[in-house]
Amino acid sequence: MSAALQLKPEMSEAEWNTRCELAALYHVIDHLGWTDLINTHMSARIPGEPNHFLINNYGEMFDEITASSLVKMDMDGNILSPGGKFNNAGFIIHSGVYKARPDANCVLHTHTRAGAGVSLLKNGLRPISQDHLHVLDDVVYHDYGVPATQEECDALGVSCVSGSCVVLMNHGLLTLGETIHGAMMRLYMLERACELELIARTLDEPPVIVDEYVQQKAAERMKKMRPTHGYGLGEWKGLVRTAERKGFDWRR
Repeated sequence: MSAALQLKPEMSEAEWNTRCELAALYHVIDHLGWTDLINTHMSARIPGEPNHFLINNYGEMFDEITASSLVKMDMDGNILSPGGKFNNAGFIIHSGVYKARPDANCVLHTHTRAGAGVSLLKNGLRPISQDHLHVLDDVVYHDYGVPATQEECDALGVSCVSGSCVVLMNHGLLTLGETIHGAMMRLYMLERACELELIARTLDEPPVIVDEYVQQKAAERMKKMRPTHGYGLGEWKGLVRTAERKGFDWRR
């Protein structure tokens, strides 16, 4: 048993490991510059506890987050971590996805410039880059709703049934995955697709559209690849090493 668990006998090893991995994710997101002060959020479902998930303690910057500071919640909005605070809009988003997608164990939400930029465009992503081909068949566009309401919670759940790479119209991006690294890989490819889409729209000529046959073959390949445990794992390990070199100990 780890020293951390000896100090927290009420916590399972699975929960502690998930806390460490999710805390690492916040530092990776910070490294990539995908933050919006304290106003976006990443969460992970706790293994063996399908009705409980972890999310950031509202008010902390991403580079301040540790495994212990993450807040444990249930799907009814109850805080199970003493002294924890949460963003109500964040709870609505994450609980809505988890209720609708039992296969989802991680949900990521950002307000990046590229993601928010594409969210201003109706069906804004076009098949013009190999990055987009990674998510092309799995992109869903979700209409902007009234934030922090049960109505929006239910509507987002409906949208997420159709895909795990979500463009939240007039808002930003959201991805979900079976693993933390799988959700992160989806977000990276979706973010890249958005960046290239916006670049293409600044050029003086229309972009080249990828052949439909190639689009189809890419979709077939990604449908098999994304649900596997290995999807994004190598990239994730590299990102964690990069975050570790900054010297902050989030495993506490």
